[in-house]
Amino acid sequence: MPIDLRTQKLAKLLVNYSVFVKPNENVIISGSTEAEDLLLAIYKEVILAGGHPVFRISPKETNPFFYKHAKPHQINKYPDIFEDTINKCQKYIGVSSESNTKELSNCDPKKITQRSKITRKITDLICNNHPKMHRVSTSYPTEALAQEAEMSLNEYENFFYNACLQDWKKISKRLHKIASYFKRNSIVHLIGKNVDLKMRVYGDILMICEGKENMPDGELCMAPIKNSLNGYIKFDFPAIRSGKEVTDIELTFKDGKVIEAKASKNQDFLKEMLATDENSSYVGELGIGCNPKVNKFTKDLLFDEKISSTIHLALGAAYKENVPKSEYESRQSAIHWDIVKSMKNAKIIVDGKVIQKNGSWKV
Repeated sequence: MPIDLRTQKLAKLLVNYSVFVKPNENVIISGSTEAEDLLLAIYKEVILAGGHPVFRISPKETNPFFYKHAKPHQINKYPDIFEDTINKCQKYIGVSSESNTKELSNCDPKKITQRSKITRKITDLICNNHPKMHRVSTSYPTEALAQEAEMSLNEYENFFYNACLQDWKKISKRLHKIASYFKRNSIVHLIGKNVDLKMRVYGDILMICEGKENMPDGELCMAPIKNSLNGYIKFDFPAIRSGKEVTDIELTFKDGKVIEAKASKNQDFLKEMLATDENSSYVGELGIGCNPKVNKFTKDLLFDEKISSTIHLALGAAYKENVPKSEYESRQSAIHWDIVKSMKNAKIIVDGKVIQKNGSWKV
């Protein structure tokens, strides 16, 4: 079966734009066999760029088998061999291609949480190690992802490629303009239907997500000052983690910390996540979705956090680029869990200026 030409275009975009592979660089290509066409296309583009591909391929159904049958010594085994590989590589391209989005639903969440703690350093080496490591995460259309998004596979493929294959230089220019309204210690007020939440942010070191970290991309990402959040928010969209769907999440904050948490489904799981460690009940990220081609909730965070009329808060870890260097270690957590809220009936106010109202930009 011939490869979709859009897959080849995406591979070129990932290799040449997102992580800009240079001759003699080692490039990890990570994904499952479900995404074989894209993985092969990326491999070819790395070769053409003069790089050295390093495959990390997982067969389907390895994760549920691991969490159901792994013994404590296996859960607690640090992946030192993979760390050695990462330390010898300069670029990382990760491809998600789930064949079953609920495969971890019946696995013990304590095992999953513990494994996250063990592998946190690996995540840090991949995601927070600029300029030594540049990475990009993307997806690949599957029947399972299309079903979650309530689309046919053909509809989902069109949605996916339209969101990715855009003029990223033009989007970047727009993102930089919006970002200019945020300063260090800026007061951000989210107010409207089911939200009245204030915080201060490190707006001078926010991340402008222009296709260099995720694909699709298109968001502004910043860290709230840890103890600054006060107020209430109810999220319109479900939050999904480890195959569990948590719906109607309501969080109340005082001095940065979640002091009350509710959900209509999987509330116990929500509270377990909040109790993961000392920072998991604080917010590590405020994100603002800005991708003009992502206009539908799909239950895939790679897309949903980019919806142009939404914000998201991430419980847990802050990104290295978003906090002062002296604060980074004190803002770490085993989780970084993004939860998305529609702003179609609310406003984003920055230092007293309304920059977005009912999902429409005013700047």
